[in-house]
Amino acid sequence: MNYLERPLGEYLDALASGEPTPGGGSAAALAGALAAALNSMVANFTVGREKFAAVEKEVRGLLSRSEELRAELQRLTQADTEAYGKYAAAARLPRGTDEEKAARREAMQEALRAAAEVPLAASVAAHEVIKLAAALADKGNPNLITDAGVAAKFGLAALECAALNLEINLVYLGDGEYAAARRKQTAPLLHEGAHLAQQVWEEVNDHLREQAK
Repeated sequence: MNYLERPLGEYLDALASGEPTPGGGSAAALAGALAAALNSMVANFTVGREKFAAVEKEVRGLLSRSEELRAELQRLTQADTEAYGKYAAAARLPRGTDEEKAARREAMQEALRAAAEVPLAASVAAHEVIKLAAALADKGNPNLITDAGVAAKFGLAALECAALNLEINLVYLGDGEYAAARRKQTAPLLHEGAHLAQQVWEEVNDHLREQAK
């Protein structure tokens, strides 16, 4: 089932059900897509307004990239469920002979490696979403600065949760070299993402305190 073509309530019912998909990896990507959508909202309330003419070109660029990231994270929301389906299919392969066992084991490893690439891609995209939220908190329409703050936090949740789902695939995969390379790739994203999201959060709250004076 393509959940992107179904009502949100249907996706949430499926998420809450006893079925294995959609699960945490899909939900992580969806959180990232929500964050990207909020970034686009901030940008759309900025472009085309005379008072923000000085940042028009820059914000239009941010909007374009935000929409690309939203499309990617929406795709990954669905791709995560499909990746699990391929792993489950591999696990159901016959294992009556040594040859069948070896073929099944190889198919499962291949499916796990493919499945790991989905949360990895979501981590990379979510990290960029946080960077866009930071830029929009600074350059965007200040009336929507809290939306940029929410985007940063949702982006961080997406990043951390995608990395968590990557990790479980790496554990089951059992390929030390592959796992080390993927962890090396995500570690700086997690560190910088957390730092940047906190900066945005503090900037938003500082702005609100100033407004309240």
